[in-house]
Parts: sequence; C-alpha cells; structure tokens
Amino acid sequence: MSTWLAILGVSLVTFLLRASFIVFADPHRFPHRFRQALVFVPPAVLAAIVIPGLLLAQGQLDLSLANPRWIAGAIAILVGFVVRKPVAIIVSGMCALWFLHWALG
Repeated sequence: MSTWLAILGVSLVTFLLRASFIVFADPHRFPHRFRQALVFVPPAVLAAIVIPGLLLAQGQLDLSLANPRWIAGAIAILVGFVVRKPVAIIVSGMCALWFLHWALG
C-alpha cells in the first residue's frame, strides 16, 4: 500500500509542478532570451531520446557495420539535408533499416 501512496504522491507533485507553469506563469513576462531558448528544447529532447537508440547496442557504443541502426540513421539524416520533408526522412530511414536487417541477416 505504501508503494502506491509513494507513486501517487510523486505523480501529484510532478503534475502540480508542470501545471504551475501553465496556470500561474505568464509566457509574455518571460525574458526574450529565455523564450528564444525554448525553441531548442524539442529538438534537444528528441535527440536525447533517439541518439542512444541508434548508437548503443547492449549498453556499449557500437559504430561497427554489424549495427544497422546508425547506418540507417545516417541515411535518414542525409535524406533530411536534401529533401527536408519529415515523411521522406522517416520512410528512407525505415526502408534503409529494413534493408540492412535483411542484408545483414
């Protein structure tokens, strides 16, 4: 029972912390530099989620040809520089990953 109370307590504190910025903070009163910096938060979070999935295998950095994920990621990045369309980037990366999985066994 105490575990569930701890989970409930942590959830409530997290929710109230996040809601406080929405309910009590006026975004127009934030400093201009702060608002400019907030633009970079979503790409930074996405990179922090995606990069370990591409480069790590069993918790170790794996840049060998036996790891097709980083190669497919590099192909997707190259397509992104050329095409600049999110759907094309996703499709090219997934097709490259599937092909590399098939080719490498």
